[in-house]
Amino acid sequence: MTHPGAAEIPTIADVHAAAERIAGLARRTPVVPWDADSGMLLKLESLQPTGAFKVRGAANHLRVIAGTVLGVVTASSGNHGQAVAYVADRLGIPAVVVVPETVNPVKARAIAGFGAELLRCGTTMDDRYAMAQQVALDRGLHLIPSYDDALVIAGQGTCGLEIAEQCPDARAVVVPASGGGLISGVSLAIKALRPGVKVVGAEPLSLPRFAASRAAGDRVTLPFRDTVCDGLKAQRPGELTWAVTSRTVDEFVAVSDDLVLDAVLRLCLEAHLIVEPSGAISVAAILSGLVKERPAVAVVSGGNLDPALLATLLARPDA
Repeated sequence: MTHPGAAEIPTIADVHAAAERIAGLARRTPVVPWDADSGMLLKLESLQPTGAFKVRGAANHLRVIAGTVLGVVTASSGNHGQAVAYVADRLGIPAVVVVPETVNPVKARAIAGFGAELLRCGTTMDDRYAMAQQVALDRGLHLIPSYDDALVIAGQGTCGLEIAEQCPDARAVVVPASGGGLISGVSLAIKALRPGVKVVGAEPLSLPRFAASRAAGDRVTLPFRDTVCDGLKAQRPGELTWAVTSRTVDEFVAVSDDLVLDAVLRLCLEAHLIVEPSGAISVAAILSGLVKERPAVAVVSGGNLDPALLATLLARPDA
């Protein structure tokens, strides 16, 4: 099942409409200054009810289709699944979430804790999306894409609305990029409201799918290579997210896992924030000098950090 407008490119009007729909389900998150030497501001999406920005897009989509479906199913590396499970529970909609076999245990527990049925399948997005499609067909459920969907993109764009209002002097906004739901939504809003602000996408060095697609002039699929950023493992941009980012994102930069882990540790010890690698990649991009403009806003997209990884980082000699 698909909803009307699923394949349409969202507009700034759609983002404003989403902001009204998600009130009461997603939070308006704070922006805080950190690291005076780097001129960095942190947009703390890690403080959302589910610990990540994904609740914005899930809330917008589910508000639109509530009352018209028997239930929903989605495929997720973890954070989107948590968001769908949380919002579905709040709205009284049965939910099924398909995750990889290697899912972060913190995210898996949260999905189940919100009452969703948890299914595990493979290691790649293609693996779990295929299972989600089959579940939707077999059970008559509504499939919610994790990023390549107009309602999801518009919901994520509400983060950009807030940044435009909260950070009027910002010269750059740096956003984690995987399939592209967050960066397409944020960049759409920023370019509509603050067209002079540079928007930068931060990708794992092992999977720079947007940068590679730009170099090729069209979407490309990269061979799967693992990264510590468990929420940024898409192998290609989405169709809609590619269409949006092609005209709204100024640059994509690739960040190594080592730099990301350094940022996770610094955020913990110096900013007293728990941030997962996928959420810290924007901070790492600024700290490493890949983004020159100041002040720069780093979208800290998620805080669902595996405790075992945190323990390993805190045991490092340089911690």
